[in-house]
Amino acid sequence: MSKEKQGKFTIKDLERLTGIKAHTLRVWEQRYAIIEPKRTDTNIRFFDEDDLKYILNIAMLNSNGMRISKIAELSKAEINQRVLTVSEQVQEDSDLLTALTITMLDLDEQRFEKILSNVIIKLGFKHAVTKVIYPFMYRIGILWQTGSIVPAQEHFISNLVRHKLIVAADNMMAKKNENPKKFVLFLPEGELHEIGLLFANYLFKIEGHRTIYLGQTVPLEDLSVIADVYKPDYYFTVLTYETGIDDVKDYVDALSKLFKGSKVLIAGTRVEESQVKQLWNNIVFVNDLNEIETFLKKIA
Repeated sequence: MSKEKQGKFTIKDLERLTGIKAHTLRVWEQRYAIIEPKRTDTNIRFFDEDDLKYILNIAMLNSNGMRISKIAELSKAEINQRVLTVSEQVQEDSDLLTALTITMLDLDEQRFEKILSNVIIKLGFKHAVTKVIYPFMYRIGILWQTGSIVPAQEHFISNLVRHKLIVAADNMMAKKNENPKKFVLFLPEGELHEIGLLFANYLFKIEGHRTIYLGQTVPLEDLSVIADVYKPDYYFTVLTYETGIDDVKDYVDALSKLFKGSKVLIAGTRVEESQVKQLWNNIVFVNDLNEIETFLKKIA
């Protein structure tokens, strides 16, 4: 969906955003009159943000055992009230993602904190990150890139998650590591989205490794100074659409040459979609947190 269509959703957009098949949504529309599309001046059907929130609420109640025929009998106020109760008790990861998405659309910080705190208490912070927070942020990234949410909504959620990760990394009880490795974490010039970097920093530190966190938009020449002074074992970076890099292969090649004595771990959507196939002896591509954890087990 383009930026111009922001706030206007096709039924296919709703399918992608809610996880409910377009066919099912049409059945709900025709049989239960649960949703009613608007029409543009040129008679094209669309749904607005209120419709999206409404469908997300219905999806949550339905996945938690309430029949769609019963939901259709409820008012929107009654549905909202039931969702408030259910969202604090949900167990399934898909329901948690839906609940957190609703809080983002509503800019509801208090409810977001309550849901997330319950998840952390139940799973522990590490598993909450890998099973819920990271998949949720991946969804938010897709919504932002496709224009399905406005930047303010993405920033709202990102800052809340960012704060959680920073506090957790500062207060964690790290494992005792007899052979800690040195990691440098950074984002390329022009890259501002550091949630993935903070996730990785947390995982490295909890395993007892040492980290230097450089954060956003770090020039290559600054990294060369770090290489000379700190002599890290590993570097970690993330390349997304916001990175001001024209050619991913050239950038990876520059990193490989700059850090000849170290390994460089690279994640991010730009790497996944660029299909970089050239092999570098000191470059390791990671697709998700599970692969980072697998890597950490290998070097343990």
